[in-house]
Amino acid sequence: MAEPKVVVSRYALWKAAIKWPMYSVAVMPALLAAGALLGQELQPRWGQLGFFLLAAVLLLGWENLSNDVFDADTGVDSKGKPHSLVNLTGRRDRIAIAANGCLLLGLGLMALVASSSAGAVLPLVFACCGIGYLYQGPPFRLSYRGLGEPLCWVAFGPLASAAALLALAPTNFFAANTIPWGMALELGAGSAVATSLVLFCSHFHQVEEDAKNGKYSPVVRLGSATAAALVPWFVAACFGLQWLPVLTGSWPPSALLGVIGLPAALQLIRLLKRNHGDPSKIMGSKFLALRFQALNGLGLALGLALGPLFLGR
Repeated sequence: MAEPKVVVSRYALWKAAIKWPMYSVAVMPALLAAGALLGQELQPRWGQLGFFLLAAVLLLGWENLSNDVFDADTGVDSKGKPHSLVNLTGRRDRIAIAANGCLLLGLGLMALVASSSAGAVLPLVFACCGIGYLYQGPPFRLSYRGLGEPLCWVAFGPLASAAALLALAPTNFFAANTIPWGMALELGAGSAVATSLVLFCSHFHQVEEDAKNGKYSPVVRLGSATAAALVPWFVAACFGLQWLPVLTGSWPPSALLGVIGLPAALQLIRLLKRNHGDPSKIMGSKFLALRFQALNGLGLALGLALGPLFLGR
């Protein structure tokens, strides 16, 4: 007897297409930068923070929309992704226009932020956008070669963190014409591992379709069982990179608040361990990874901000 066909409402498809929880990865570098500055008893430039967050959301919107356009060109989303905006609307041209509009608006806002802070902000953001294009755009399509996760780490880790620190720091806090690479790497490395885990988990439910269309994601290359066994290592790397500055005294013990993301991480690990080969049961794995990423990042930002209180200053 054939299994009944599952009918998904158009509302549910649009909700999945918008992917609003995904934007936690866009705002996290700026929130972490604000927390780090507060932890040093400095007042972030709150107006700059608002513009930076809006620009980051727009730029991630460009990334998501353009990915739907580029995947439509290769056919990888034709069957396995009914919530692709191109599939939902049937208008590749309009989605491409919307994507480019988000890019222009986002870069315009970042230019405004850079003009009020440090000129290096804009080149750093351009580098992040360039990585975003290399990830999915022709002729590169590096995500099809399994390189998406390291690219994601570079963009959302040291690059975005450095841009956010320069944009939010008080005037002249950083020396002229310098980029705070050390602080940015320390601040963004662990959180960027969590962001890369979100991307990694987005591949599990579409292994067959990806393989058929030449998209050799890490899960396709490794197989779902081996890939699922790597998830605990992502989590361990995230916490390890965040706990090391606490152990060395660079960060206050309150920075350990990032551990509030652990329950979501454990739930994700259990889900993929038991069901890695069943796409119908692991559709939500990406959103568990997002919950881990968001809670971990917010906990770390809050913990850094509370550092002076914890240390009695």
